[in-house]
Amino acid sequence: MSTSWGWTLLVASGVIDVAWALATKKADGFREPVWAMVSLLLLAAFVSLLTKALQVLPVGTAYAVWTGIGAVGSVGAGILWFGEPADAPRLLFVAVTVLGIIGLRLAA
Repeated sequence: MSTSWGWTLLVASGVIDVAWALATKKADGFREPVWAMVSLLLLAAFVSLLTKALQVLPVGTAYAVWTGIGAVGSVGAGILWFGEPADAPRLLFVAVTVLGIIGLRLAA
């Protein structure tokens, strides 16, 4: 597998991680069985893609980028769908995280 394909899998895993976080929130402590099942399926999917990506990408960089994608995506989703605050300090730190993700990708 090429490193280019590894980055593609890593980004896909990060996006699925955000979907997993949303499904886990909707599962309400696993009291909602359908959302709990969706959460578990998404968990298996993102771990599978992350595992494949780590075969060709440096673990430190890949994990940091993956975590950043999940964090930024989850904050954005929380703002859009759950009415979480979008105040200036929070958005500033999201922007710093995005810069870190871009920097790590460019440095890889």
